[in-house]
Amino acid sequence: MKKLLVIQTAALGYAFAARHGLRAIGGLPARALQPVFPALTCTAQATLRTGLTPAEHGLVANGFFDTTLRKACFWEQSSALVGGPRIWDAFRSRGGTVALAFFQQSLGERVDQLVSPAPIHTHGGGMIMGCYSRPADFAARLTQCAKRPFRLHQYWGPLASVKSSDWIADAVSAWLAAPDAPDLCFAYLPGLDYDLQRFGPDHPKAARALAAVVQELERLFAAARANGYEAVAFGDYAITPVARGAVFPNRALRAAGLFAVRDVRGMAYPDYYQSAAFAVADHQIAMVTCFDPAARPRAADVLRGLDGVAQVLDRSQQAALGVDCPRAGDLLLVARPGAWFAYPWWQSPREAPDYAGHVDIHNKPGYDPCELFFGRNPMRVSQDTSKVRGTHGLVGAGLETACFSTLPLKTDSLLELAASLRDWLQ
Repeated sequence: MKKLLVIQTAALGYAFAARHGLRAIGGLPARALQPVFPALTCTAQATLRTGLTPAEHGLVANGFFDTTLRKACFWEQSSALVGGPRIWDAFRSRGGTVALAFFQQSLGERVDQLVSPAPIHTHGGGMIMGCYSRPADFAARLTQCAKRPFRLHQYWGPLASVKSSDWIADAVSAWLAAPDAPDLCFAYLPGLDYDLQRFGPDHPKAARALAAVVQELERLFAAARANGYEAVAFGDYAITPVARGAVFPNRALRAAGLFAVRDVRGMAYPDYYQSAAFAVADHQIAMVTCFDPAARPRAADVLRGLDGVAQVLDRSQQAALGVDCPRAGDLLLVARPGAWFAYPWWQSPREAPDYAGHVDIHNKPGYDPCELFFGRNPMRVSQDTSKVRGTHGLVGAGLETACFSTLPLKTDSLLELAASLRDWLQ
């Protein structure tokens, strides 16, 4: 049976790597890979697993607006959110075993082993750290492999760092030598992403984070070689400097009378039932749901007038980019280079909902990179969008990612890479 390790490495841009002298991993030269649009974590992972475009697999971003529930959903974990067959289906039907380590939308996936962060939020406001795993003891066995517990606060939040992916690299490297190690293993290394978003790709701390991730990749490729695995590592997106700053589509929609809020003890919570439009912000795209179809032209005009908005795409225009599916929204906003979309709709800090000052990735109706910073109160996170110095989501020339492979695969694009892996696994 063939054996393969596939490593998705957050924020491993080709130009960024080359600038810092990274030209090879394990003696394998870096190749340029065109990411899928939008260049976001969940979109890339779904494309890799299916070989399909976002329009086909349905994961346009890390979140979406559920029009039936009238609820913004972010970082949901059900594998049923990813439509289409998997590139490993034929391989697994012949007896090959498959594992997913720290992939989003992996719970319920048709694999033999998986592990994903799954903390329990207590009623008192605390959190019980833990991971979901199948088999039930898989997370515990990986902990034994890493020789230390997994720390969720190193995976996301103000204390997030390369230590999170260091744990994953150590655990997976040791796991490949286990008697029941999978034939096909997917692993996700998030560590490079944090300091590039905090400080930008040109900051000295970004270079230090890259050096740490390079060591992790070298370790994983060495473990793959030692245990008879081929190996592929690729970046999912390239982070670029924030020059224009944050764009606030929901503030504009509220000012235009298209987005309504309800007062809760002086805090402005969204009222999706009375609103005509709302934007789910995710890095350099924002998906706009128009609850009232008649409001769509007005919403488009309002949002098109915002500095930092490059495009406002309706359904027909989304099709040209391969993202035309219900989760893309009635309108899809694309940021100009150097700008990114922030979810807040309030101007006064007094109006901020309670979750705004906390790490709360599931309740916030938009991605919030401010969670990477402490606020003035160290028990809360920052709400200062000006602190964010790196962003991603756009594709094009200069935004390719780096790919390293022991196999002679087609790597012009992530779609080609996924198709090549599927063919190799046949």
